[in-house]
Parts: sequence; C-alpha cells; structure tokens
Amino acid sequence: MSNKRRNILLIEPKYKNKYPPIGLMKIATYHKMLGDNVMFFKGDLKDLVLDQMTEECIHKLIKIDNEQDWRRKHSTIRNYIKTKRNLFLEDLNIENSKYKSLIVNCITYFAAVYYKKDYDNFPKWDRIYITTLFTFYWKVTVEAIQYAKNLVTNQKKIWVGGVLASLLYEELEQETGIKPYKGLLDKPDILDPNNKKAKGIIIDNLPLDYSILDEIEYIYPTGSAYFTYMTKGCTRKCVFCSVPILEPTYKAKVDTIDKFSEINEIYGEQQHLLLMDNNVLASPRFPEIIEEIKEMGFYNGATYIEPNQLEISIRNLKKGMNDKAYVRRCYFLFHELLKKLRSNTQQTFYNTLDEYNLIKIETITKEGVLKAYEKLKDIYERYRPQKPKQRFVDFNQGVDARYITEDLMKLMSEIPIRPLRVAFDYWEIKDKYENSVRLAAKYNIKELSNYILYNFKDTPEDLYNRLQFNVELGEELNIHIYSFPMKYIPLFGEEAKDRTFIGSHWNKKFIRAIQSVLNVTKGIVAPGRSFFTEAFGKNMNEFFEILYMPETYIVYRHLFRDLGYTEMWHTLYYSLSDEERELTHSIVISNDFKNYLQLTDNPKILELLRHYTIKREDVNDVKSKDLNYSKMKQYFDKLIKDDQFKTLTLTYDFE
Repeated sequence: MSNKRRNILLIEPKYKNKYPPIGLMKIATYHKMLGDNVMFFKGDLKDLVLDQMTEECIHKLIKIDNEQDWRRKHSTIRNYIKTKRNLFLEDLNIENSKYKSLIVNCITYFAAVYYKKDYDNFPKWDRIYITTLFTFYWKVTVEAIQYAKNLVTNQKKIWVGGVLASLLYEELEQETGIKPYKGLLDKPDILDPNNKKAKGIIIDNLPLDYSILDEIEYIYPTGSAYFTYMTKGCTRKCVFCSVPILEPTYKAKVDTIDKFSEINEIYGEQQHLLLMDNNVLASPRFPEIIEEIKEMGFYNGATYIEPNQLEISIRNLKKGMNDKAYVRRCYFLFHELLKKLRSNTQQTFYNTLDEYNLIKIETITKEGVLKAYEKLKDIYERYRPQKPKQRFVDFNQGVDARYITEDLMKLMSEIPIRPLRVAFDYWEIKDKYENSVRLAAKYNIKELSNYILYNFKDTPEDLYNRLQFNVELGEELNIHIYSFPMKYIPLFGEEAKDRTFIGSHWNKKFIRAIQSVLNVTKGIVAPGRSFFTEAFGKNMNEFFEILYMPETYIVYRHLFRDLGYTEMWHTLYYSLSDEERELTHSIVISNDFKNYLQLTDNPKILELLRHYTIKREDVNDVKSKDLNYSKMKQYFDKLIKDDQFKTLTLTYDFE
C-alpha cells in the first residue's frame, strides 16, 4: 500500500433531507486518520466540477498575471466557464493586460473542457463514496453515480452504500455497473484490508466528523445536536420496515460516551441529543442508557450555553483540520454577528472584514481569517450568543408502544425528552398506544409526536380514526400530540423507485388530497380540535368530502371559500344522484382530468369537473398580479365557465 495521501470525495446526492449523512461523517473520520485528503459535496455534481475548474483556472491565472485580483473575479470566471457568454469575458476588464491573450486562452480552455464534457480532463479522485437514502430517490441517486464515474481514477474505486443501496442492491448494480455495499461498516478492515494503518478499525464505531458539514451550502435543519445511537437494530420484523435488512443484528448497547467526549473536545458542546435508535426500548440495558444520557448532560432542567464557535473554528483552522470548512464557517460566523452589531462597533467590525477581504465569500482566505480574528476576537466574545438555552433529547425514530411499561416511562421522564415520539402505525395497536400516551401524561411528558403510517394495508377511515383519536387524547389529558402521517412506499422492486405506489384501499386522488392538506401544514397535524376539523373534517363524511374536493380548493382553502367556489362545488356535488356521484367518483379518483370531456356527457357532472381544472399555477399567477377579490373571481370564472368543448388539461404532479 502506497503512503501517498489519497484524494477522497464524499457525495450526498441532491435530494432534500433533514439529517446529515452519518455514514459519510464516519468515513471522513476514518480517512483523515489515514492521512488522506477528504472533501464532502452535496448537490449537482456538475456544480462540483464547475467549482473545481474555476479554482484551477484562477490558480493558473495567478501564475499568468499576479497583478490582477482574480479572487474578486471568481463569479465572473465561473459564469464564463459555465455559459461561454462573451459578456462575462468582457466583465473581466483585461483589455490593458499585457497577458490578455494568455488569460483568454486559459479561461476559454476550461470553458471548452466543461462545455464539451471532456471527462478525460476533469479533475479525478482516488476514491469516491456515495451515500444513498430513500428508495424513491432512485433517479437522482443513479444520476449521481453515473456522473461520479467520470470523476474517479478507476470506477472500481467507487463505493455506494446506505439505505437504497442495501434494499435495491441488485437493481442498482444492474443500472450503474457499480457493486453497492450492503449494510453497515461494522467489521474491521472492510475498506482497506491491506493498509496497516487501517488494521482493526471499525468505521461504524468511529466518531462523526462534523466539520464536513461546513464545506457545503446545504443547511441541515437539525441545528446544533449530537447524532448518535445507544442501540442498533430492532427486535421486530415489521414487513413495511427496512431496519431488519439494514441493521439485522440487535445490539442492546452501543459505546457512546467516549465518542461524545471526543466530539466535545474537537467541535464543542452541542445543544440537543438526537438519538437514531430504531427500537431503544427493546434493550434490557435501558436503565443504563438513561443514566449515560444524564451523564452526558441531558437531565431535566439542563441548559446549554453555546461555546465560542469562532474560537473553536480558529483553533481547528490553526491545526489544519479542515481548512475549507473552517474558513467558510468563520466567514459565516463573522457575518452573522455583523448583522447584530450596531453603530460604531458594527462599522469597526465591517472595516476589519473589508481590510482582510472577508466581505465576499469568493475572496476569503485562511490567512485573512486568522488576521481578522486577532483584531475581532474581543468584540466577538462580548457580543456572541451566550444566553442559556434548554436542552432536549429526541429518540428520533420513535419508541415502540408495545414495549412501554410504567417503569420504562418513569425512566424516560428523568431526561428532557421533547417530543416523545411513539409510533401509531395501525389501528390494531390502539390499546398499547393509548397506554403509552396515558403513562407519558402521568409522568409529566407533555409534548408527544407520532408517526402514522398510511397507504399500506390501512383504509382512509383508519387514518382519520387515528388522527382523531390523538386529538381526543390530547384534549382529555391536556397534552400536545403532533401527528406525522407517513406514506408507505414498498421496499423492493420498481414500485420502490418513486412515490407513485398506491395501496389497495387508496387511490391517486385520496393520496393527493392528504398530501395537499399536509403541504399546507408542512407535514404536521397539530394538536387541537379546531385545527383538525378544519384540515380533515368534523366527521367521516366531511373527511371524504375533502378527499374528493379539487386539490386547489384544499391547498387554498380560504381563498376559494371566500370567493364562493367551494360552496359552488359543494352544491353541485350534493345535487348529484347516487348513480351520478358514483360515475363522478370513478373519474375523480384517477386524478387525471386531461380527457374528462370524453368520459361523460352528463352536463351536471361536466360542470362539477370543471372545478378540477383550476391548477396551482393559475392561483400563483393570480396572486402574482395582486388582484382584488372581484377580479380574482372573474379570472377563475373564465377558467371553469369557458367553452365546454375546449379541451382543458390537468394532470397533477404526483409526488
């Protein structure tokens, strides 16, 4: 094995997700232990190549003409390489440079390489790791893998792992030619069996490298938190769950405290504790787990004072731990404080940033950051956030109601859980679920959340009953229960590759109606009867009325109610005979209104169906014009009262 420092690229595809890639964060730690260069990227890989080519181009331009401040022209150079538009070349103001022809040749070379997709001249990595998440991100994940093939010295040096890679193992290999890694990196010597430095290292046991998160523009919404496990796997074998495949062996206790201490030492204390355990209550060592959580500083009443993040970043920057990440982090910390400062202090702070070219992110340098810090550290320390904040523990994957006993709930009440997440996957576990909620209330755990599976073997009635039951329990026990309906998608096969799967008791329109309601509430069914009845109806009849209602009338409920269209639709709907309503339902549940004029000649049904032709784009168009209600009504009247023989088209984007 060569002692050469390898260049390692970690990739998370350009999907949106809440939590950072824990696997890649451990792999980053691993490769830095071996002395390798590590870079993390999330997003469109074309942007990565563009950024690298821009940097390489600037590096060459500095050699050609070091009197120019090429860093200040970073955006212009990048835009030219991306578009080859001459106006960006003109914006460089190089007319008076004696090296003009060399400069132009340099920039146009990189633009040509990028434009022609001259992969042989793309920057190359010694090894690439690509994480995968949900199976319905199939398309964007495959695109990332295919593009990554152009960025590596040898395609055998691409490692693909994670959820999708483990569940659709054969399909992914067939589609990309890359053999995925299935499961966890929980054994020694998996990645580099012939490397003496790597001997005996179990990657799954390593602490996370939090620094890589500052290398990217994407911001994970979890904020300041420790991400860890107290257990691994699950004792259940639920057919709708991937855990038995991803983590087949249940581990009743995972060593955590040492990694926790190491994270504090390197990155500073974090505010919250986010535990990713899939079934922590199954552990016979749960009392020990609770004690360890308290030892980590998460006990009732615990508070957190944010450490001096700039000081931590500068310390790590001086150690050369991750220059790109910490230079970026310092930049954002400087500018966050700058916005909060006032009068002369703000001006002094700004002037120092300007002096060391720290106003724009394109011009920042490690040297500039370190020099600015020496002048600004006292101001930063004085005005940085230092107010105590509450700490919370979140068993993020939820706890299993079937394991909950009074003793276990009493133990959980000793730590600041917020919220307590309890799964309510199907109606048949109602009694166990209710017992869990009542015990939580007894031990003063007032904020609960639950995952409510739908589109599996359940019915729409079953979903409504579970949501309503939460409202009733919350009212009775004076607690807050937040529900998160989660649509089932198969784990395997073609149906796993997107979000279009429809359960046997559901249809496209009902699924879309639920998603439309949740779109308004950002996926949350908040506690409180008034909210619930407004969103889902006062009873089962109203619930089904909402399911059949036009999508725009659900999403923009108040707008169309105030304009009178909801009542118009309602009157038409209930004017139908049973036979007419049955035919209408058969058309509506397809959620495809492209050819509805050919499906019936009944004038009442046609009049009703025209309400389904108002698209979200129409509403956005009206809102952008800032029309008053009278003009809005005229606009929508035209849409639904237009010539009935004109083909109106609408196919909703089913997500």
